[in-house]
Formats: sequence, C-alpha cells, structure tokens
Amino acid sequence: MSEGADTRQSGSGSGSHPAAEASLTLDAQSAALLDEFGAYLHYERGLSEHTCRGYRSDVEQLAQHAGGLLSLDLSKLREWLAALHGKGLNRATLNRKTASARAFTSWAHTRGHLAEDPSVRLRTAKRSAHLPEVLQKGHVQELTDQLQNQINEIKHSAHEKPQAWAVALRDAAMVELLYATGIRVSELAGLDLTSVQPRSRLLKVLGKGNKERMVPFGRPAEAALEKWVQQGRPLLSNAASGQALFLGVRGKRIDVRVVRKAVDDSLEQLGTTSARGPHALRHSAATHLLDGGADLRAVQELLGHSSLATTQIYTHISAERLKQAYVQAHPRA
Repeated sequence: MSEGADTRQSGSGSGSHPAAEASLTLDAQSAALLDEFGAYLHYERGLSEHTCRGYRSDVEQLAQHAGGLLSLDLSKLREWLAALHGKGLNRATLNRKTASARAFTSWAHTRGHLAEDPSVRLRTAKRSAHLPEVLQKGHVQELTDQLQNQINEIKHSAHEKPQAWAVALRDAAMVELLYATGIRVSELAGLDLTSVQPRSRLLKVLGKGNKERMVPFGRPAEAALEKWVQQGRPLLSNAASGQALFLGVRGKRIDVRVVRKAVDDSLEQLGTTSARGPHALRHSAATHLLDGGADLRAVQELLGHSSLATTQIYTHISAERLKQAYVQAHPRA
C-alpha cells in the first residue's frame, strides 16, 4: 500500500507498547485516534498491557462497525451492541465492551475529537447473578497438604531432579501466597524479591492502575516462601532472572499461564472440588475472611478493589453458605 493511501494498519509500527497493537484496517484518522487513545491508557492511566489490549480491541471492533471513530453517535453505539448481542455474547462481555466504548468516547470528547459524549445515555446490561466458585476451608488444607506431600516425595531425589524439586517448592509457595493474600495472578507474577517484607510478613503489591498496596500474609505462607527463596529459587535462577520472586523453569520471571496451570493441576488432583484457577483462591480468601468476621472495607483494601460494590459479591457468597448450613443442620429449616 502506498504512503498516500487513506487507509492503513493501525499501530503497524515496530513499537511494542499497547498503543501499537491494532490489527484491523481503519481509516487513517481513526487509526491515529486509536493509537493516541492507547497511549493515554498506557501512559496516563497506567493500565496494564493486557487491559490496554482489551480496550483497543473493543474500540477497533466498534470503529469497523460504525465506519470510523469520528462519526460515533448514540445510535451507532446501540447498533453495535445489538449486533454483538445477536451473536450470542453474554452480559459480562457486553458490559466490558460498553465500558471500553465509554472510556473511548469520554476521552475523545474531553480531547475535543467528539463534539459530545454519546455514551452518557448508553445503558449497561444488567449482570446476571453469578457467584464465583470457592473452596471450603477443608479443601484448602487438603490442597496444601497435597503440595507438601509432593515436596516430601521429591525431596529424597532432589539432587537427581533439582528442577522438579525447585518447581514443587515454587508451586507450594505460590498457592500458599495466593490464598493467604487474595492477590491476583498478574500481581503474583509481578512480585520481586524486594516485594516481600519477611519480618513484618507484608507484601508490597502493584495492582491495577499501578496502585501499590501492602498485604499481610500468615506463617504458613512465610514458611513456604522461605523454602522457595532459599532452596528452590537458586536452582532455577540465572542471568535472566533479575529480581523476580517466582521463576519459570528457564529462569525468567514466571508467566501467568504457568501459574494458572500449576494451580489448575493441583486442584484437579485434589478431586474434591470443581473450583479451578488462581482466581478461585482469591475468591476463597475473600469469602473466608468475611466468614471470619473481617470488615468489608478491610477486605476491599486487601483485594485492591476500587469499588466496594465489587467486594460485596463475597457477602452474598457468605450468606448463601450460611443458608446452606442452616438447611442442612436446623431441624425446622
């Protein structure tokens, strides 16, 4: 395609930041606008690359449907969402795409690219009540016991299989820390050695929007972390490791997909719960804290939720568990 053509691949340059990852063919003005919006998300709002990529993808789809970004109005936004609904997208996905459109039109209006913000009159689909799967407290104990048994089995041949020994110590530490703190999998993967304050048993976590928070953890997580850092990490560490707390088998900072697989495999081996993934440990930590009488706002701060409404879903889980226990135990339930 010639330099003078009026369409181009948005973000087709060699830069690796989220403002340069568009893949659909857009008119030149829309492509430039999308790049500017991506840079705003990344550099001004401090959103992660994963989040920026999601916003950009949604807005690209909107641009394709509407025939450009500078002509957006309420009817085009509604037509786009109706078309997506017709394709069978669920409410959560539709709400995410609505949020992406809102973020873009609000930004574009503020920067003078749109005369008005058409999304202010856009309704959000009512979310269906979906309560996340949580582990029973007994399941958590079974899970940690299972991981400790695996460590004990490998310990005798640690000199012959140092990598397997290191991975067993790492996985146990990751599971303990995920449940102890309720942090997100991306936050766990982003931890450095300096993120851990062992004497005070506090974790410095960099959350969404580059917001830092301090999260406490208990003695079991402390013990598992100490074993990993002192005995396991040196076996995987190399020049590529840097200050990363958790490492993959090649010595680089661990990938979130590796964390998910490790947790999934451990929960599947347990065989007593349908809960899967690191988020199940986060849900379980929040629910068990509230079951134990923790203040809702304290849990909000621990989890790094910007809105208390997000944390309140766990009060519904606790209430459901209480009702189940009542029905099972009370003679006149």
